[in-house]
Amino acid sequence: MLKLVHNDIVILLASIGGILILARIFSELGKKIKMPLVMGEILLGIILGPTVFGTISPELCNYIFPKSGAAQIAMDGITSLAVVMLLFVAGMEVQLQVMLKQGKIAVYTSITSMIIPFGLGFATVWFLPGFFNFTADKLVYALFFGIAMAVSALPVITRILMDLNLFKTKVGMVIIAAAIFVDLIGWIMFSFVLSMMGHQGEITSIWFTIGMIIGFGLFMLIIGRYAINKTLPWIQQKLSWPGGVLSISLGLCFLGAAFTEYIGLHAILGAFIVGIAFGDSVYLQEREREIIHQFVTNVFAPLFFVSIGFKVNFIENFDLPLVLIVFFLAVACKVFGAALGGYMGGLTKRESLAVGFGLNARGAMEIILGTLALDVGLIDSKMFVALVVMALITSMMSGPLMKRFVD
Repeated sequence: MLKLVHNDIVILLASIGGILILARIFSELGKKIKMPLVMGEILLGIILGPTVFGTISPELCNYIFPKSGAAQIAMDGITSLAVVMLLFVAGMEVQLQVMLKQGKIAVYTSITSMIIPFGLGFATVWFLPGFFNFTADKLVYALFFGIAMAVSALPVITRILMDLNLFKTKVGMVIIAAAIFVDLIGWIMFSFVLSMMGHQGEITSIWFTIGMIIGFGLFMLIIGRYAINKTLPWIQQKLSWPGGVLSISLGLCFLGAAFTEYIGLHAILGAFIVGIAFGDSVYLQEREREIIHQFVTNVFAPLFFVSIGFKVNFIENFDLPLVLIVFFLAVACKVFGAALGGYMGGLTKRESLAVGFGLNARGAMEIILGTLALDVGLIDSKMFVALVVMALITSMMSGPLMKRFVD
């Protein structure tokens, strides 16, 4: 039985401390050149991982950042917690009322920005399998790739819209409403795909899995949200602030994650749905929301995103044709699908294109999607690298292109 010994504890604490400090430095440097914070963290991971440091000094790299043993297991546990908390924070960004208030424009945009990228992504794998290296069943792989083409990154999109002063405009509200719908459906579908891999429990009935997804979602968004609304004022008044809200919110996050993991779905789904229910409470103060967000994104998120660079050698696994295929499909499918829905709903051509490029930002959510798929063996290292590159480039290009069509 593995356990942390003196040397393991020293390595674990030193690596965590070093990663947090360097990640902040890299992120701030990247911020000065308009680069997403997450890109600086991933770049640091690539430098510290097998791509750069591991090539220069493999023995020293493996000593500081071990690939096996108790310290590595402990770090994997921490990064798993980080993913769960990241999805909880992403769920808190979801505002169901915003989606429902946007009318037919949001309905058309939500449907087309989900169905068209998913359908074309699925069809590409199904009818052109020679471009892909299947590491799982063809159907499961095709479903995953369709989801990867469809999903957006709500937290990244929200930040971009705020930076461009577009958040409360008609175009901004349509983008947010569609992103909420796509992310909600996309993460539910992805959890279902992971359950099909057989890594998330012993569920054998697909219909049972679907029923559990729907049942848990309805329970949390109706009964759970009602209970949170009733108890949150008491928590704010009787418990220490902001510690009470912070501990209770993350406690609910982990309980929801544990439940969905237990019933054969992935823990991320439970965290995401609990995040929606908690974030939708009318009693949750903006300061409390910001404290939770800052705690997760500045302490745990860097550990996860830096660890991405440790997973594969990005130079050895950089397949240019595959990267170009994934990038072209992602941009073309998403921009066309979202713009078509916006135009059908009544937006002008320029507004529709702005919506399309706005929803094309993949950011952290796409990277989390790819990481989880790589961990369970659904995709190989080359596809993982292609998805990470696509997520970073689409996040960087989204803001400038959206601004061009809105101005």
